[in-house]
Amino acid sequence: MDFNGLFSNFGELTTNGLTQGAIYALVALGYTLVYGVLRLINFAHSEVFIAGAFAALWTWSAFGLDQNSTVSGFGTIVLYLLVAMLAAALASAATATVVERVAYRPLRKRNAPPLAFLITAIGASFVIAEAFGIHTRRLPQGVPELVSNKELFSIAGVPIYPVQVLTVGAALVMMIGLDVFINRSRLGRGVRAVAQDPNTAALMGVNKDRIIMIVFIVGGLMAGVAGMLYNVRIGVLASSAGFLLGLKAFTAAVLGGIGNLRGALLGGLLLGLTENYASSLFGSAWREFTAFAVLVVLLMFRPTGLLGESLGRARA
Repeated sequence: MDFNGLFSNFGELTTNGLTQGAIYALVALGYTLVYGVLRLINFAHSEVFIAGAFAALWTWSAFGLDQNSTVSGFGTIVLYLLVAMLAAALASAATATVVERVAYRPLRKRNAPPLAFLITAIGASFVIAEAFGIHTRRLPQGVPELVSNKELFSIAGVPIYPVQVLTVGAALVMMIGLDVFINRSRLGRGVRAVAQDPNTAALMGVNKDRIIMIVFIVGGLMAGVAGMLYNVRIGVLASSAGFLLGLKAFTAAVLGGIGNLRGALLGGLLLGLTENYASSLFGSAWREFTAFAVLVVLLMFRPTGLLGESLGRARA
């Protein structure tokens, strides 16, 4: 174990871990929202994420940008990022809506058993992933370099880069907005009501199908933003990228307490940090192993996750 490498690079490992963890957290919110309302693990959510990532990439291509493009001018860069973020969010929200309407709603109408939902989720995930794989011929796609990789400033000698500020800042804004929406808005109260007791909520005039649709759309919006940020941070996109990242995001949701919005944030950040610290200590080959091992150990002692509070009981 390389403790010297960990301590000497602790600051950079922490900033990189928080940046990666912010992306995990955004995707984890979709798992948490759907599980909190439907008690369903939406394994197709990883492909909802990849739909947003490709939508952002195709938006930049529509502007004539490719992996070799150089963009100058702060206003121009911000415009490209905002337009791509909007396109990614809308594409992921649309994909999530289609998945809910085509794959899950017919099963709900027929009172299908939970296993049918699980199998359908896995099937929908493979269908979407294969569609993107066929379109791209399974070749990685280069992303234009819109955000400078030069040091922006430093904190206690630790360099901070623009992509880190963008990723963490955008993720925090989205997560704070979602928290306010769920806990303060009328629709958010409807979401919590359905999550807590769908039958009582229906008696009180809450439209369950509408709430479920909203949950999928909001989760898709978060995943779409995560997809755009993933492109900017990683610089290359493959059709298979959603599988592992989605699995890690699901791990983050369980780690923080699935069904808990703030737990998804906490779990995502902790998972990102754990991966980076482990890769420094044991080597990059142990990155995924350590992340999932921590989850297993935690659940042995705290099965409900770190926060373990359901969406229906979220504080107003």
